Amino acid sequence: MPDHDTLLERVRKLLAKAEDPAVTPAEAELYNTKAAELIARHGIDNAMLAASGQSGDDLTVLKLPIANPYSRDKASLLTSIAYPLRCRTLLHRVGQGVEEVTVFGFGTDLARVELLYTSLLLQASTQLVRVRPDQRVFRESLAAYRRTWLHGFARAVHERLSLAEEKAARTYRPETASGKSAELVVRDRTAVVQQAFDREYGDLRSAAPRRLSGSGYREGHRAGTRANLDPAAIGRRRSALPVR
Repeated sequence: MPDHDTLLERVRKLLAKAEDPAVTPAEAELYNTKAAELIARHGIDNAMLAASGQSGDDLTVLKLPIANPYSRDKASLLTSIAYPLRCRTLLHRVGQGVEEVTVFGFGTDLARVELLYTSLLLQASTQLVRVRPDQRVFRESLAAYRRTWLHGFARAVHERLSLAEEKAARTYRPETASGKSAELVVRDRTAVVQQAFDREYGDLRSAAPRRLSGSGYREGHRAGTRANLDPAAIGRRRSALPVR
């Protein structure tokens, strides 16, 4: 098993290749997919170590503040990252917005969620200040367009992480001392998180589905498929640009 720094260095090299303007879009997507797979493998490694008793990994919570504007959409991005990584979220609403999200799960998975969310929110925010609807087709508000853009971005991230996590569990060969496969370990951890979450928060109502009217979903989804999934990159980036 590669150590944490070695794995992230491999991820950085893949993403550097993906960002090279000389590569084709198909090649860039392959590099990004491989990076997501390495991050997922890191999560499976931690899960297997905990299941075999070689390391501790306890259920805990992480509270992340969510800033306006588009706080509900930013919270949706966080949820889209948390669920594939076997965590659950609770949104703390104020009026129509979200001021904080509680993320519930195992400690090693929460660390991955926080790192990925910080990086992906920065990438989304940086692009969001530039996106505009095509007013030649029909007129729509900038806010409506940006909400659906963020929805598409979050959906693409969710799809990429889900595929990577499923593949990492399916192809992981070593078993625990009890003979459990990675797929069984992951399934058990997911069930433990869900049961504990239901015991703690199961009496709360789920939010009603949102109706979004903007036309930015396709462009946002395309941006999400190209998003950098290297959590180590956050220390090398500038602070997020303000959304205007």
